Amino acid sequence: MNDHIQDFIHYLTVERGLANNTIVSYERDLKSYKQFLNEKLNIQEVQNIQRYHILQYLHFLKDQGKSSKTIARHIASIRAFHQFLLREKAADEDPSVHIETPQIERKLPKVLSLEEVERLLETPELTSPIGYRDKAMLELLYATGIRVSEMVHLNLSDVHLIMGFIRCYGKGKKERLVPIGEKATKALEEYLEKGRPKLVRQKHKTDALFLNHHGKRISRQGFWKNLKSIAVKAGIQKELTPHTLRHSFATHLLENGADLRAVQEMLGHADISTTQIYTHVTKTRLKDVYKMYHPRA
Repeated sequence: MNDHIQDFIHYLTVERGLANNTIVSYERDLKSYKQFLNEKLNIQEVQNIQRYHILQYLHFLKDQGKSSKTIARHIASIRAFHQFLLREKAADEDPSVHIETPQIERKLPKVLSLEEVERLLETPELTSPIGYRDKAMLELLYATGIRVSEMVHLNLSDVHLIMGFIRCYGKGKKERLVPIGEKATKALEEYLEKGRPKLVRQKHKTDALFLNHHGKRISRQGFWKNLKSIAVKAGIQKELTPHTLRHSFATHLLENGADLRAVQEMLGHADISTTQIYTHVTKTRLKDVYKMYHPRA
């Protein structure tokens, strides 16, 4: 079964061109699935897997306290794997057919108010290269709504300040151009002039846009650590995630009348239903405003 999983992962990598994080997720799910089949049910060959074996595995995940979202992801991985086996004629049937995906409760994303965003963006002190870098990263994230993983992978050649856009590569290495505003442009110009040159190290020559204090490309974890520290200094009490500025970007655009399709394109969402979650956020915020200010609410 190991060989089949590796063939499937190779297919996802080479033919589908999926993002590395997505591939890692598929592989992790399928290794867990294989371990259960091998150790609990003594099934070693894919030809011997039946529908009720998959159901037993899903009950096992539920008994472990896995959320409906996690179980739905496992089902998607298993279904894609068995469809691959059927196409490759490694199996005669697909036992995952007609297995229902549990209904997922969609949590509304946490967003910052405009005042909180302003406080966050104004917190980095422009007295050091790190301060210029942090200011530029925060301004860029809020101005474009790109993912943190997309931001840390930006190179100098991806930034076009005169034309007012950046080029980034999203999930599945899909390229998109995203406009940037005046404030983000100014923050980037100052970082490139007063910050980045002082962070560059001769022994670590790199085209990466954002560097850490070692002169290497800053990591997602490095940015996340900085963000938490900046949020504390800004006095923001809300729970933050690396996606908070991305969520705030989308919500504030829609609150001000932006077209949903345009927001979808800027965020790099393949499916507009993913973008529609932000319309629920704006409705919730409108209700809060109504309750707070209407005399008969």
